[in-house]
Amino acid sequence: MAKHDHIIVGSGINALVAAALLSAKGKCVLVLEREARFGGCMRTEEITLPGFHHDVMAATFVLFLTSPAHEALGKDLARHGLEFCHTPNPTAALRPDGSSLVLTTDRAANIAAFNAIAPGDGDRHGADVGTIEADAPFLFALLGGELWSWPTAKLMAKQAWSRGLRGLAAWMGEALRPARAWLEAGYASERIHALYAPWVLHTGLTTESAYGGQMGKVIAFALEAAGAPVINGGAGRAVDAFKALIEENGGELRANADVDQIIVDNGRATGVKLGDGTTISADHVICSVAPGQLYGRLLRDAKSALPDTQPEALRQFRHGRGNFQLHYAIDGPIRWKTAGLEDVALIHLAEGIDSVSKSSNEAERGMLPETPTICVGQPHRLDPSRCPDGKSILWLQIPDAPRVIKGDAAGKIAASGEWDEKTREAFADRIEAILAKHITGFKKSVLARKAYSPADLEALNINLAGGDPYGGSCALDQFFIWRPFADSVNHSTAISNLHQIGASTHPGPGLGGGSGFLLAKRLGG
Repeated sequence: MAKHDHIIVGSGINALVAAALLSAKGKCVLVLEREARFGGCMRTEEITLPGFHHDVMAATFVLFLTSPAHEALGKDLARHGLEFCHTPNPTAALRPDGSSLVLTTDRAANIAAFNAIAPGDGDRHGADVGTIEADAPFLFALLGGELWSWPTAKLMAKQAWSRGLRGLAAWMGEALRPARAWLEAGYASERIHALYAPWVLHTGLTTESAYGGQMGKVIAFALEAAGAPVINGGAGRAVDAFKALIEENGGELRANADVDQIIVDNGRATGVKLGDGTTISADHVICSVAPGQLYGRLLRDAKSALPDTQPEALRQFRHGRGNFQLHYAIDGPIRWKTAGLEDVALIHLAEGIDSVSKSSNEAERGMLPETPTICVGQPHRLDPSRCPDGKSILWLQIPDAPRVIKGDAAGKIAASGEWDEKTREAFADRIEAILAKHITGFKKSVLARKAYSPADLEALNINLAGGDPYGGSCALDQFFIWRPFADSVNHSTAISNLHQIGASTHPGPGLGGGSGFLLAKRLGG
């Protein structure tokens, strides 16, 4: 069998970005996926009824649309059918009392609307997103660039020169503020608190986590600038476009190809061994997997090539909260009791900072949240092809589900300790009851529903350990230059020519494809 330049283990967004960029450079690339379908968390299926196309996991592509990966690959992917669908209303908050607030893609309109509900809050919003816009070259280099590199060192030196050391230290201190501190000090309106607080959960943080305030501002800026687009036809169409582009470049993708081990010879990765015994050689092996998969399974017979500290580092690595997904096929339109939500891409059902803090804290303690923070997507409003005419689809994500259940915060669900079917459906009932309060005739309109517990999500994707979609906790000690381990350097490992990408590596989770882009840029020249 011919030797490959690069074998890529896994086929999520980072793997596909790396494969597309490396194959475009003329490299011989082979993508190996253990499942029957490519795409990792990007998959679109008829999971409720025929004709209803649901994004089972990932759904919104603002991070990819605004990424360097899209800048490099967007035109070619568009040739292969990648098309974004937009709405001018990317997100909204809906509180228990029915009050709401919609964020649009028009900054002037947002400033006016925020000032109308609390004088000065609109001006604060303008200042917050304006600061992110002004700091974008520096900030996004830190959030998405290769941290251990001369360009980043030069960038930091330039910032220290222009701001002064104290000025740079002050900037860093401000950037480390939690979301609670940012929102409570900056905004009087509880509706604005409810608008932004839930978004911190989507970064793998909580309202009390360090640098959550900065991430909240970045999200506000990104949503206002680029919206919350979905893929025409579903997230699976993005995978189809990547596959077509990679194959056009001469690359190869194989499904049902379970990599069982990485072959290591004299401290260097030389290829992989599949579950069926097949061995494939390569100059470089790139693994888009979680640390437990890489060091606990794929390198299980190569421990002598790893540092003595590796087992302890892996033991200390923490996964974050689990995710819970709930999907609905609906007869007729979604009749929100609160006006103005019909064309919003993503609606968070939350009362404010305290409710978001409470639900995430309960999940982190292993409890089923009494009132979970609920994110509701309406993809059919952006892309009518998702369902039959006159019907609707709802995509629900609950970003604060416990990975391991220790109990129920409400004391009503007899949790068994595991996410069995009974517990999953009981928790889905709790979520549905909250949702139904805000939609006229909701229960009668439901044609079918499908729930996925954290255990179900892990069964779909082995890297979602305990249903964690963020590749590990994104707390400060496990992020930036410390991701996934304190001694990590970019995407290299202790084994020569073995590289790790994916959500567990810098720049972290999401659909931006950042780690795949950074590694491909370094390896492809």
